[in-house]
Amino acid sequence: MEKIVSFLERADKFHGAFPHWWDGETGKIKPFSPKDDGGDLVETAFLVQGLLAAHQYYANGNKEERELAARMDKLWRDVDWNWYRNKENVLFWHWSPEHQWDMNFRVRGFNECLIMYILAAASPTHGVPAKVYHEGWAENGAIVKPHTAENLPMNLRYQTGNIGPLFWAHYSFLGLDPNGLKDQYANYFDEMKNYTLANRAYCIRNPKNYKGYGENCWGLTASYSVKGYAAHAPNEKEDHGVISPTAALSSIVYTPEESIDVMKYLYQKKDKTWGDYGFYDAFSETENWYPQQYLAIDQGPIAIMIENYRSQLLWNLFMQHPDIQKGLRKLGFTSPHLDKKK
Repeated sequence: MEKIVSFLERADKFHGAFPHWWDGETGKIKPFSPKDDGGDLVETAFLVQGLLAAHQYYANGNKEERELAARMDKLWRDVDWNWYRNKENVLFWHWSPEHQWDMNFRVRGFNECLIMYILAAASPTHGVPAKVYHEGWAENGAIVKPHTAENLPMNLRYQTGNIGPLFWAHYSFLGLDPNGLKDQYANYFDEMKNYTLANRAYCIRNPKNYKGYGENCWGLTASYSVKGYAAHAPNEKEDHGVISPTAALSSIVYTPEESIDVMKYLYQKKDKTWGDYGFYDAFSETENWYPQQYLAIDQGPIAIMIENYRSQLLWNLFMQHPDIQKGLRKLGFTSPHLDKKK
């Protein structure tokens, strides 16, 4: 953690926000795309979510641990969430010193970005008013769109249609505990559980008749693919016959029995699916494609969500942070964590 924090302190930042990619040796920005050469508020939110959980782990430790926690706190306080409003009641994904707001990506729900709005509201130094969440992310209530996906009830409007890739149920909830988490728009555990079960049901229905899909082998999400990288999702356009182990395994908090069934199935095929760091990123039985590759943003959530399933460790750390509690209350959320005595 000392190494990580030291790197973050010296690495390029843009109004306190981190870029999507850095050069790992120098900390200088490595453009993600030609105009994506500045701050990336979404990736910053994922990183900060982890920092705040780590902060709580060290905050009451020995002298060295408390000093490390203080450095994490400074990184958190330095992110200027308000700047990324671009004077509107919505958050923008990108800003660049050279291209300014040219990426022009207003982040509206629902996708993987809920955590960004919660952190923006929770910031003690550069916080945004609640109306940014309600008018921007929730689009004045238009985020609510009751519908069904694979005959399962859903309450939210998803950016790509009925539902999207499974990482949308993971990234915001690595620290943010969905259990009992509610606001005026959704019951987030119930929503994400049905979102996961719909992904599974689509794979079992298997409308494109891919080899291997079934009750013990399901899960479509962003990962390596037979043709580069793709955000696999449960619809015929975005289903390329590729199963990504992170999809089902990181969903263990919503669907423990179904996810463990996938884990056991994949482990039985470990000569093709398993390596030094766990299950490989993706495979396709139809294409007989079993690359021995990892992708940290996919494999990382597996470890985190398994630990949350076992002990709720990351959830408990993140949710006890006083800034997060204030931010959730500010936005009108309820959660069992908000009822606990400090």
